Amino acid sequence: MTPRPDYFNKNKWLIDELSQDLVQIHGINRVLHDTTTKFQHAQIVETHTFGICLVLDGKIQSGEKDEFIYHESLVHPAMLAHPDPRDVFIAGGGEGATLRDVLKHRTVKKAVMVDIDQEVVRLCRKHLPTFHRGAFDDRRAHIIYDDARKYIAETRARFDIAIIDLADPVEEGPARLLYTREFYQLVKDKLKPGGIMVVQSGQSGWLNLHNFCAINHTLKSIFKIVRPYQVYVPSFVDLWGFHTASDGLDPTRLSPREINSRIAERLSGNLRSYDGIAHRGLFSLPKRLRQKLSRARRIITDEAPIFVY
Repeated sequence: MTPRPDYFNKNKWLIDELSQDLVQIHGINRVLHDTTTKFQHAQIVETHTFGICLVLDGKIQSGEKDEFIYHESLVHPAMLAHPDPRDVFIAGGGEGATLRDVLKHRTVKKAVMVDIDQEVVRLCRKHLPTFHRGAFDDRRAHIIYDDARKYIAETRARFDIAIIDLADPVEEGPARLLYTREFYQLVKDKLKPGGIMVVQSGQSGWLNLHNFCAINHTLKSIFKIVRPYQVYVPSFVDLWGFHTASDGLDPTRLSPREINSRIAERLSGNLRSYDGIAHRGLFSLPKRLRQKLSRARRIITDEAPIFVY
């Protein structure tokens, strides 16, 4: 009898529910850690396809093999749009990879990362060294374990850049009130003149587009210049959306040549995904998505927050 292929012998699977009607199933080599923190269910697993992954409440947050696509796309368009980013606020970002890419910018003097879940950060520091690459120990990094909304409301600090790198707003999760108009206004109030914010905005390809569109319309109710963009992240099995928001800075005005020039002048270390050509592609949205964004009318508020499945 012909031996069965290896995939029949896998006995551990991660089922990541993308919607009520669609799931992706990842074969798992091993589970490095599995715990329920004060705020969420956290797992560190090694998958066959994407290497070691951080999983929160059953959803992959980052995969070892492709996290650079997400994090470079999140961080650098806004950072390079700013002429001299020195003070950076990061909401979330427990893996340390967002912090890692922020600190590649030689202009940065201080990066304040505020994450509510100290246990998740501890797990990431231990199990995901290829993600953070020592960023937590950089002298410019200031790690605070607190609710990002509480911190930004109370701090006297002002920032050139605000990076909102939070888990999706699931109904019982810790991020439900960090996707609202009120939160975005708090962040805007703590930006220096000429500052810019970037927001992780969820799926933007086929599923759950109401979230992406609602975030877009909500940001437009506060900021003068809002620029949606997206990139394909293989471990998410979809295009993933982001928004920059500012009253003065527009990343789409930068040419590929200018992006490459700023990368060469400002950054230490190499980028694996993002450059001038990639930058232009990020902001080139397909017609279908542009039409949906133009029809969006929902503004997310504390009284009417938005959730993903």
